[in-house]
Amino acid sequence: MNDTLNILIVGATGKMGQALIQEIISDKITKLCGAMEHKDSSFIGQDAGHFFGVKTNINIKDCFDDSSKAADVLIDFTRPSASLEYLAYCRNHKIKYVLGTTGFSEGEKEIIEDASNDISICFAPNMSVGVNLLLSLTEMATKVLHEDFDIEIIETHHKDKVDAPSGTALGLGQAVASSSNRTLSEHGVFQREGIMPPRQRTDIGFSTIRGGDVVGDHTVLYAGDGERIELTHKASSRKTFAKGALRAAKFIATKTQGLFDMRDVLDLRG
Repeated sequence: MNDTLNILIVGATGKMGQALIQEIISDKITKLCGAMEHKDSSFIGQDAGHFFGVKTNINIKDCFDDSSKAADVLIDFTRPSASLEYLAYCRNHKIKYVLGTTGFSEGEKEIIEDASNDISICFAPNMSVGVNLLLSLTEMATKVLHEDFDIEIIETHHKDKVDAPSGTALGLGQAVASSSNRTLSEHGVFQREGIMPPRQRTDIGFSTIRGGDVVGDHTVLYAGDGERIELTHKASSRKTFAKGALRAAKFIATKTQGLFDMRDVLDLRG
């Protein structure tokens, strides 16, 4: 990796895009080399630091151009349809890819995995250091508790989030499933309404809350007879995700190919 890591941000005017830009320009190693938005954005042509009063000398564009090829890493927290286009560009131009977008279908995840044969990709539904520690703790707790405790996952996000359950909640559900010989397709319970049969011990329940400006709260609840255990992470600022994404960018900058997640970045596989 060179002394300076050139980073291209897509979704540059979104909340995560702006958090990422602020982190990049304050980091000693990373450099903002491009900022992109969709073609209908009213901010095309504005300086990328416009929203927080800093002049970056990088104007927001609506398409890739020759300067985009200077990027070492592209960071993407947008939507699946756009992300697949960005992925194709990165693959064609050998640009490494940090992907925090959620809501992909299984087929789309296969496309991402296939692209990792040509470029290095960090694909994680949540870039927070704390959330990825929560995933590891969930695996540990589930191995001990799953035979005697009912397990539920509760997540809360802001009113504008469109996918449900969140990618992080699904990741926690997968951590529960893989640690207790279950599968989400068979044991995940995503809706409860009306008169229902009694809960099965092997169920993995999900509850989704949307409201206000909540950045992201996630709880794994272990409910037993006479006691409850709760593992909870609450994010109060998108800065934590931006810091994690930059950490991921620095990690994959040293890799030529392969599909990684934040537990690889944080060395939590042990």
